[in-house]
Amino acid sequence: MLSSNSNLAQLELDNGQVRTPVVWLARISRFLLKYGILLLFSLFFLLPWVWMLSTSLKNPQELVVYPPIWIPDPVRWDNYFLAFTEGSLGGFFINTILVTVPSVIGAVISNALAAYGFARIQWPGRDYLFAVVLATLILPDFVTFIPLYLVFRNLGWINTYLPLIIPTFLGSPFFIFLLRQFYMGLPEELSDAARVDGASEFRIFTQIVLPLAVPALAVVALFQFIGSWNDYFGPLIYLNDTAKYTISLGIANMQNSYGFMNFAWIMAATCLSILPIIVLFFFAQRTFIEGIALTGLKG
Repeated sequence: MLSSNSNLAQLELDNGQVRTPVVWLARISRFLLKYGILLLFSLFFLLPWVWMLSTSLKNPQELVVYPPIWIPDPVRWDNYFLAFTEGSLGGFFINTILVTVPSVIGAVISNALAAYGFARIQWPGRDYLFAVVLATLILPDFVTFIPLYLVFRNLGWINTYLPLIIPTFLGSPFFIFLLRQFYMGLPEELSDAARVDGASEFRIFTQIVLPLAVPALAVVALFQFIGSWNDYFGPLIYLNDTAKYTISLGIANMQNSYGFMNFAWIMAATCLSILPIIVLFFFAQRTFIEGIALTGLKG
């Protein structure tokens, strides 16, 4: 009897951890249930992507088949080549890069400077002006399209990339708020020690604050890249020449030009258009997640 009780105790406890088969079975069941539910929900998000990729590899006859064909036969990889040649996708890519890269640079520089002024420098009316900046977040972009169009028309910037680039050098309320919250989480003692050593505010900003704010700046850069790369209404309003279209407007123009029978080309172009965003997020995801997690935390 004593031997039986000792064996049961050894089965249940080993270094403080429960080892009964029932408990292990319960843990495995919870694990499978949790990740099974997550996998099921992920399928709802992956299904449109799978359909888009499948459609990009179909021939025109398979586009109208019902029920839909998920695995093309044969696989038409030449749809991607035709999207570049017949659909002028290469030119749309170059135009989008010409808009996106300066926009990212402008967003990082302008918002980093403005947020530093709101977070680390004391001046009269700072908090009231910051409240006004935040209040502009409630204005929809569509409300400002007509006034901005009139301004840019008077400046002679219509049908150029300037209306898509220059505003990013003037700051964004959301990015200013994001970076301000991150700056406020940095220890004030670092800036105070630099001031005692005679460092100017600009030197403190460039040599102390900016290196520590790389995760938050990566978030701003990634958001701005995605916003500029996917922007449709901006190019639609300000660009008139087809040769200057960006990728979003170019794909819409392909749909109007080629119709449904060449829908595989459009899906191929769409797959290629999202590839840079996926690659960028893949390489920057750790910095991006760190910047989001640390924003607003006090040091």
